Amino acid sequence: MDLAWNLRLLAQRARSVLHNRQTIPRRILLVGVRARRHHARCMEILTRAQAHRDGTSDAQLQRAVRRGELHRIAAGIYRRADHFRELDARARHRCAVMVATESCGPGAIVSHASAAVMHGLDCGGLRLGTVHMTRNRCSGGRKSQTLHLHPAVVPAEEVVLIDGVATTSLARTFVDLARTTPFETAVVIGDCALRRGMRRENVDASLDHARGRLGMSRARVAATFIEPGAESPGESISRVRMRDDGWPMPTLQHEIRHGGRFIGRVDFFWKEHGVVGEFDGMVKYRGDNPGRAVEREKLREDAIRDAGFEVFRWVWADLRDFERVRERFERACLRGAAR
Repeated sequence: MDLAWNLRLLAQRARSVLHNRQTIPRRILLVGVRARRHHARCMEILTRAQAHRDGTSDAQLQRAVRRGELHRIAAGIYRRADHFRELDARARHRCAVMVATESCGPGAIVSHASAAVMHGLDCGGLRLGTVHMTRNRCSGGRKSQTLHLHPAVVPAEEVVLIDGVATTSLARTFVDLARTTPFETAVVIGDCALRRGMRRENVDASLDHARGRLGMSRARVAATFIEPGAESPGESISRVRMRDDGWPMPTLQHEIRHGGRFIGRVDFFWKEHGVVGEFDGMVKYRGDNPGRAVEREKLREDAIRDAGFEVFRWVWADLRDFERVRERFERACLRGAAR
């Protein structure tokens, strides 16, 4: 059975969207046609209409699904089953986004959690079972188990193309999520977005555009708290825990030097207490020999102590009971004061 991926449907949709100038600038969409073709080829998504044009009947499609050759993503949308099984939650959500852009038609913009996935942001605290799209209108939203269509005005400067798909900008994505998700999740998203190049002036503009919408006070608080120096979700969550527990807020990614020699860059630094905090999310050890990595960390920690600072550490499991981390911090402060 010939299952070649025919891309004419995607090109037709991209051409039809060009007429919707109110939502997306024409110059952006012209670039998006070619990008959409390439991305659809990489995603290997097959529609029922494409299969029919290639001479494949509904009965053949159904047999391919039963034999495990195709995976049915949605009504009339398929993907090779072996490839689909290998996808993680984020990649599967991207497949669902591609399907939703076809079903929603011209003018729908990927937004909220789905935009975070498209931008490659840290999405650990987001539910990815539902695709989020926004239509550039003031009313007429709808919600199902798999699709949430938001009605909202989206200025042209808050729309970008990712793989040919109209998506809310980093700043608009952050503001939408800061309004609608828990503070901790919003901070993880915002810290990551800043590391990916989100500009604070764009966040301010998006906050202004969203003025009067639900959750804006919470979004503004999150916007003042986010920092690019938090280099992982664990560090972002740790900052929120510290804030909630009334800790003095640390300097992030501070460079420790001693005798003119660079020792290292630490996750958290409290200069007034002479204390260094390190979150061990294990990301920094990926691809490294665990034994050598631990030995290097021990030598680095000894050098930090020789420079006159106390060190304490915590891991992911400690975030569930942050009181243990607070106790380590307090003991480190006492040791620092006794130096």
